[in-house]
Amino acid sequence: MGKDGAKGLYQLCCAGWQTIVQDQASCVVYGMPKAAVELGAAAKILSINAISSALCNIFVNYF
Repeated sequence: MGKDGAKGLYQLCCAGWQTIVQDQASCVVYGMPKAAVELGAAAKILSINAISSALCNIFVNYF
């Protein structure tokens, strides 16, 4: 479960995109984030509460 999404995230990461996955502690099911971490597809591993702030920072810095 989750490996197809992790492979897609890996492609985005390799293309230079900022990739974020949810950390294990705040996940109900850690399938896709775990697969992404194992593939090296996650630039950041954050809690569910920290993801929105990180996305806002990326957006602000992009424009």
